[in-house]
Amino acid sequence: MNFEDRLKELGLTVPEVAKPVAAYVPAVRCGDLIYTSGQIPLVKGEVKYKGKLGQELSIEDGYEAAKVCALNCLAAVKGVAGSLDNVEKIVKIVGFVNSAAGFTDQPKVVNGASELVGKVFGSAGEHARSAVGVAELPLGVAVEVEMIVKVKR
Repeated sequence: MNFEDRLKELGLTVPEVAKPVAAYVPAVRCGDLIYTSGQIPLVKGEVKYKGKLGQELSIEDGYEAAKVCALNCLAAVKGVAGSLDNVEKIVKIVGFVNSAAGFTDQPKVVNGASELVGKVFGSAGEHARSAVGVAELPLGVAVEVEMIVKVKR
């Protein structure tokens, strides 16, 4: 399957790789695996979703933020792999959700990332996952997502 074409069919665009906000690189390749750094919901250099889920933001807001984070992860993967067509498997997604006290719907939020990769990669997008609630995230963002992706050698 041509994943780059599938993105276009879905009306999605992989952005430019987001510039790191600290001392790290967006992604590292080790053998046939690419590990992304945590990606936040940056759109054209600006934070799109700020705040806590269950307080300032709804589950739907968080879901959309997770989609943006996933696209930023794919940008980091593409930057290392050269093309998303080199992806063999999305191995794992980890989502961190800036959660208000008592908020327990982190899995519904991180579904934004999981469902996006499922639509793009089909069965190659089936992955293991963690959805973790945290007290704070960098820059006050709502969600941060990282991925482990297997690529062609």
